Amino acid sequence: MSTYAQTADQEQGPPHVHHMDPVTAYHAAKFGMWLFLATEVLLFGGLFAAFAVYRWYYLSEFHHASHHLNWQLGAVNTLVLLFSSFTAALAVDAAQHGDNARVRKNLLFTICCGCIFLVIKYFEWSAKYHHGLFPGTAEFNGAEFNQAYKSFFGLYYCMTGLHAFHVIAGMGLLFWVFRKAQRNRFSADYYTPVEVGALYWHLVDLIWIYLFPLLYLVG
Repeated sequence: MSTYAQTADQEQGPPHVHHMDPVTAYHAAKFGMWLFLATEVLLFGGLFAAFAVYRWYYLSEFHHASHHLNWQLGAVNTLVLLFSSFTAALAVDAAQHGDNARVRKNLLFTICCGCIFLVIKYFEWSAKYHHGLFPGTAEFNGAEFNQAYKSFFGLYYCMTGLHAFHVIAGMGLLFWVFRKAQRNRFSADYYTPVEVGALYWHLVDLIWIYLFPLLYLVG
């Protein structure tokens, strides 16, 4: 290699690797999560608007159809999710103080609450299926089950099913954070995954707080 080429290589040196500083990374992660949450609000907002329009068209039928929902189970699920949001907030506080053991404990409480919510929702849906209030059953497709009732239960299954999917996704996200806490990754200087995961879980809780009165207490 010529002397000129060697000199040029030395002047060029190793490639520079740019790292985002921790403060910028923290704010970027939170901003990204807030943007994602905004899209989720728009998604459920469209479903809420559709429900409001159909309820305006079929007011008495929607009132009658809502009586087929078990508001006691819905209330229990509301309390379960409210408690889970509290434990998620405690996990964030623990991470900010570098207490990974307390992070793990509170995340386990939150994930267990998510499991309880899904089990209750399973019993609700299975009861609807056995009573013929589920799409595809003979009663649901019968002549006496008119379009108004199909609209109510169609929106009910769409909104609660989509919400249950978000609960499962949130549990997966929190379990990933839990695994990080098992490796003692969080400290007063680094707790972004815990806070971002808790933000998502709070959205799951907030959506249910709107769904519960809208569906279960509409009558």
